[in-house]
Amino acid sequence: MAASPPLSSSSSSPGRRRTSPPLHSALLREDYDEVLESEVFIDVNRLRRYARHGIPPEIRGVVWKYLLGVEKSDRSNEFTQRKARYEAYREIDKENVEVSKRVRGEATRYLARAKKDNLLDPHTAPAIFEAVICAYINCNNHVEYSPSFVQVCAPFAITMKSECDIYSCFERLVNVIYESLLDNNINKRVAQFLSYFRTLMPELYDYFEEEELDVGEWASSWLRYLLAKELPTQSVLDLWDVYFATPDYVALHPFVCLAILRHLKDSLEDLEQSEIRSMLLRLPKMNIGRIVSQAYNIRSEIQARYGAIVSVRA
Repeated sequence: MAASPPLSSSSSSPGRRRTSPPLHSALLREDYDEVLESEVFIDVNRLRRYARHGIPPEIRGVVWKYLLGVEKSDRSNEFTQRKARYEAYREIDKENVEVSKRVRGEATRYLARAKKDNLLDPHTAPAIFEAVICAYINCNNHVEYSPSFVQVCAPFAITMKSECDIYSCFERLVNVIYESLLDNNINKRVAQFLSYFRTLMPELYDYFEEEELDVGEWASSWLRYLLAKELPTQSVLDLWDVYFATPDYVALHPFVCLAILRHLKDSLEDLEQSEIRSMLLRLPKMNIGRIVSQAYNIRSEIQARYGAIVSVRA
């Protein structure tokens, strides 16, 4: 699928329904505008500081591109670099019969679940998912397709106008996820996560065992795909604002997962096995700022107990 040249800074997506943005601090938006309107150099460190406190939705896509390194901070060759990136994306083969069929099926299911959010146009979004994911798989034959790629791609489709920009950011993030799998396989990460879980919340851990809950099912998904599948869409956007502003967000992620368990502890202890499973695989909306603050506290708590933290990568 051809895409329009990504030469505009607009973050409105062709697969996104137009909605009125929520109110944001005028000071916050002015802070971002001061950085983004620079004609010579974008101060990405300032963007990171601001993004940890949230990004206004109308500029989220623009900011994410700088945080992920898709756009360069030096703007002297911005037009040339964008044009080259667009032309490179246009040349990528986006045909993959096997993957296309699987993407369409998962996209249909995802859009049905996300219908109430009204953030993506169900008529145009499937084609975007299909083109972006097939292009990535065709360029990265060593990476196995996962249905979760649709959920990982969705935040970029929501926040960005250009299909090329969506692809570039998706590529950056999936590469991080894949490289983390090479560093430390999922079984080891789940085992370490469960060790921390048992140490911090022994009552909840024991209750999960009493209910014979398959912890591997939800824990591996939580750790692997940055909660793209489990959190409501708006919570994913808020969480990824923080993650992309954090240099080693994959190391922080397990502690965010532990913070979510601590936050939901009382509710989970009132449920039975099937209800627990449903909640863990479809998490409720939550205050991401508080969750992240709790995650840092948990990381400090574990460091105090263990003396040093063995990196658990997302």
